[in-house]
Amino acid sequence: MATANKNLSEHKANQLPDISYKKFALVIAEWNEEITQALGTGAMSTLIRYGARKENIVIKYVPGSYELTLGAQWLAQDTSVDAVICLGCVIQGETPHFDYICQSVAQGIKDVALKYNKPVIFGVLTTLNLIQAQERAGGKHGNKGDEAAMTAIKMLGF
Repeated sequence: MATANKNLSEHKANQLPDISYKKFALVIAEWNEEITQALGTGAMSTLIRYGARKENIVIKYVPGSYELTLGAQWLAQDTSVDAVICLGCVIQGETPHFDYICQSVAQGIKDVALKYNKPVIFGVLTTLNLIQAQERAGGKHGNKGDEAAMTAIKMLGF
């Protein structure tokens, strides 16, 4: 589903829960670092903009997007963590590797959320090329890291 007409990162603060006492964990893939660091910066700025305290945000790095699921599980099992935000980028290559990684990561992140009964957010770009990734990591399509953080905030108000 395209998000051309919907920007999840634009909300009125009075429509959102108080997150000043919530603890967030960001797990960020090191692969495609240019993109994932931009997503992480976007997520951090959104969390802080809407009331999260910097000391209540933990950031951990994993080698690639495939490892996001185990990283998310380790963070989600910490009862003091209220929400986990997974940030990664998988760019399609010439082999079916892309399909296997994307499917496994999506399924794994969903499984962790259900296992720990807390928001575990899928902030993984699955793009056809580097340009599409750049456009979604602070380019013309916004920053999907912002949207992942906003999703976590909104889920905590559910």
